[in-house]
Amino acid sequence: MTPQPEPPQPEPSHPEPSHPEQPRPEQPQPGPSRPSAAPEAAAGPPGPGPSAPPTATYRLQLQPDFPFSAAAAAVPYLASLGVSHLHLSPVLEAVPGSAHGYDVVDHTAVRAELGGEEGLRALARTARRHGLGLVIDIVPNHMAVPVPERLNRPLWEVLRDGPDSRHARWFDIDWTRHGGRVLLPVLGGRLGDELEHLVPDGDLLRYHDHAFPLRPGTAQLPLPELLDAQWYRLAWWRLARTELNYRRFFSISELIGVRVQDPEVFEATHATVLRLLHEGVVDGLRVDHPDGLAEPGSYLRRLDRATGGRWTVVEKILTGEERLPADWPVAGTTGYDALRRIDGLFVDPAGAADLLGAYRRFTDQPADRGGAWAATVRRAGYKVVTHELAAEVSLLARTAARICAAAPALRDHAPWALRTAVTELLVRMPVYRPYTVPGERLPERDAELLRAAAEEARGAFAVTEEADAVDRVRDLALGVLGDGEDHRAFCSRFAQTSAALRAKSVEDTAFYRYAPLLSAGEVGGDPGSPATSVEGFHAHCARMLRDWPAGSTVLSTHDTKRSADVRSRIALLTEVPHAWAGLLGELTKAADREAPAPDRHTAWTAWQTAFGLGSGDPERLVPSLLKSVREAGLRTSWTEGDPAYEAAVEAFVTAGPCGGAMDAAEVTAFERSVAAGVRGNVLGAALLQLTMPGVPDLYQDTEQVYAALVDPDNRRPPGFAAEALAALDGGRAPRDLPEEKLRLTAAALRLRREHPAWFGESGGYRPLLATGPGAVHGVAFCRAGRAVTVVTRLSLRLAEAGGWRDTELELPEGAWTDLLSGRPVRGGRVPLGGLLDGTPVALLVRE
Repeated sequence: MTPQPEPPQPEPSHPEPSHPEQPRPEQPQPGPSRPSAAPEAAAGPPGPGPSAPPTATYRLQLQPDFPFSAAAAAVPYLASLGVSHLHLSPVLEAVPGSAHGYDVVDHTAVRAELGGEEGLRALARTARRHGLGLVIDIVPNHMAVPVPERLNRPLWEVLRDGPDSRHARWFDIDWTRHGGRVLLPVLGGRLGDELEHLVPDGDLLRYHDHAFPLRPGTAQLPLPELLDAQWYRLAWWRLARTELNYRRFFSISELIGVRVQDPEVFEATHATVLRLLHEGVVDGLRVDHPDGLAEPGSYLRRLDRATGGRWTVVEKILTGEERLPADWPVAGTTGYDALRRIDGLFVDPAGAADLLGAYRRFTDQPADRGGAWAATVRRAGYKVVTHELAAEVSLLARTAARICAAAPALRDHAPWALRTAVTELLVRMPVYRPYTVPGERLPERDAELLRAAAEEARGAFAVTEEADAVDRVRDLALGVLGDGEDHRAFCSRFAQTSAALRAKSVEDTAFYRYAPLLSAGEVGGDPGSPATSVEGFHAHCARMLRDWPAGSTVLSTHDTKRSADVRSRIALLTEVPHAWAGLLGELTKAADREAPAPDRHTAWTAWQTAFGLGSGDPERLVPSLLKSVREAGLRTSWTEGDPAYEAAVEAFVTAGPCGGAMDAAEVTAFERSVAAGVRGNVLGAALLQLTMPGVPDLYQDTEQVYAALVDPDNRRPPGFAAEALAALDGGRAPRDLPEEKLRLTAAALRLRREHPAWFGESGGYRPLLATGPGAVHGVAFCRAGRAVTVVTRLSLRLAEAGGWRDTELELPEGAWTDLLSGRPVRGGRVPLGGLLDGTPVALLVRE
């Protein structure tokens, strides 16, 4: 979920950190084409009420190049598209120039670079006139450690005044470390090598672009004494891995964790957002990364009370069949669980196994370095927990040692044994984290997970008696050994570290190491078992309607490593694995003659990425592949880079996928052979998301075919399709796949807006099962007895088997019309070959 930040350089400023919402520094992008309609166009229907859940949201990634005024200009188009709410990335004051806004520095102000509070209010007024509401993203877990540091005023005061600061309670700082000082790993080299760049200046200490506060009364001290007299310790950036003494976001030292569980901190950090809610400027919330919080359930209950029960979704990543905690007062998740099920429908399980075999033969990767999923995940877990998160593990081990030393019945566990127990339990957690709280009811799921992990972890000890340390650590993580300060701290920090480990080891390491099918390596995904059956999809939809009918669904986000349409193309390879392997063999022979790949794993990843993107654009492919090899950490990384290897990667990508090979005859022929499958996957995935249970959240520009790679590629300002939509509304037939997708999206969104009850909790969800030789290729369901979705899956396999032939679908009785083709359809048993003649999808409405 979060990439490793680049190492700071001994230059005037450090590189911007990167996480699921943080891109690398990027070149300015050209401005998007704007809709011609003015933001103050004629008034439309009244805006949605404050308690009404959205029918559909449209995510806009705000940044200085796309501020509130640009969003306001797009409102007429987005209203005509059919959404009910704009979904805005974080709007509070962030690090200057930030292209994402998740590096908040001031919770009391709306970001000036976007237009300030007046700009937000103007956007809300324009949206309301066109019948739209606003949903905003909030970041309760962390703040930026900015450059200059003064931008984060609460942190600035802590650095100046130490543990007695009024803001000291805002941050999880271990004041027992480093002589009671906060370690700031900002130096480009060891302190002795950087002394000449440390310059006292009045009440400041400057280091290139950094400016730190001086402790009162210390400004006149000689430099060595001055440094030792501060409430912080400036240190080489490499010390962060093992010596950091504040909680951060994952492994990013430039983002410091916030103790939002403290009522005073909650009130201070949420006052502005709550005011905007209660004044009607904002209608709903997306909560970023709740798993980083000490007690997510308590936080969400406090937030629900404070908002008066406004529609709120949480970025909770569910693993496998994990369920969202039933007692969380939220509408649901942000939708990665739906993404995984939809993507999986378009993966052929037999073909995926064949593709894995081809990948293993081609790359010859060792099992634990990309050759086998489970082994790769386990090795990545050990790597992250002993390197990037070493400081967090040390804190847990020290806390466990203090607890054991304070209770005679728990003594005599060696520090090494406690640290080993912590490590072994963490790497065996199969989900992001437990939700245990000392003194509260123990969640049965968490108890089972931790007990199973502990049973396996005991095997890491040669002596049975020493393995008892695992049981002590397990019970501390479960919160059943007491509810003292250290007990509560261990319980919450174990859970927070578990979440960070899962994100870093699985999504930011293993997903890049294990690459047979890149489309499966998405947030919340399971590359080891990427396919979803039709029955499994229907079961998920039924659960969602029952438990979280107003939760979000997504296909593309600002965090997805590949947009939905890129993944749709890549998933298609499971239907033609042998043809793909043959094509890759030919491409590799040609590349080996001119610019051979530095290794076969990189070659496989590069060609699959290029095919998914459908382009050999070097400005997009080269950064993506360099990020991939750094995240994988097999030959280079963000902090232990190998310049020669990275140069070889860049040379290969530039000469290979970017060097015209995408236009070669073999590639062109392959593209033609799979074009129908691409169309089916793109339109099918879109229609499923737009009509299944839940509130569809569309990422900017995805109403058309949208090919994007990992950030910053997917953070480009949007262009919108106002002219094309107007032409389609005027009766022009779609000219290509992007316009087909646009027509489908508008039709489904407008239907949802006109008939919200059909798609809400009361609308029901009835699977419609096909019968006949092609039945496995049809996915169909009915909402409220009034709307029917029909989608073709694995269309290349279907064609290979002879098409639909005698396959039929039992429609509810009545007269139906396909909104996409305009064709009338009678209810009852309908031949799918006739219903889907010339199209892979249908959206039927009963007259």
